Amino acid sequence: MPKKPASHLNPRSPLVLDTRELPRRPGAMREVVRVTEAPADLGVEMIGVAQGAEISLDLRLQSVSEGVLVTGTVSGPVSGECGRCLRPISDSLTVTVQELFAYENSVLDETTDEDEFGRVQDDLIDLEPAVRDAVVLALPTNPLCREDCPGLCSECGVHWDDLPADHSHELADPRWAALHNLTKPEE
Repeated sequence: MPKKPASHLNPRSPLVLDTRELPRRPGAMREVVRVTEAPADLGVEMIGVAQGAEISLDLRLQSVSEGVLVTGTVSGPVSGECGRCLRPISDSLTVTVQELFAYENSVLDETTDEDEFGRVQDDLIDLEPAVRDAVVLALPTNPLCREDCPGLCSECGVHWDDLPADHSHELADPRWAALHNLTKPEE
């Protein structure tokens, strides 16, 4: 028995593509080049693509026997903060997307779980999950403003680049003062 989608796709949604003009014979192809707005929550905790930022889609939709194979790239700006010094980061990201969307009532549609493949629903495909997966997996979980970022001083919180080379803090806890004196030369 074929699986029915839980909800209908909105054809006006920026990441929903219409496949009606793509013939269902294997090998038929159509290219889609589009600039659209990024959906919400397209990133990880410290870095991501801001909601509403322009993302570029350069895609090829190809008919295969069981559905539509979408391949191409998604590009857009990323912003966040450095995991060491908390300074802002701005960059761009280009990721590769490759996703198979099964036709309704195809063998693939009937023999696989709903979450294994995307589905073609009323000649529409929703790229948002594939774009989200590609972007999120390409982002660093601990982004850096630069590879050799020294971070912040753990005592005063000032960026190490802004501190003098001999920067240090006196031991504040008097209980450790005797140990601190062991490292000083005898007077």
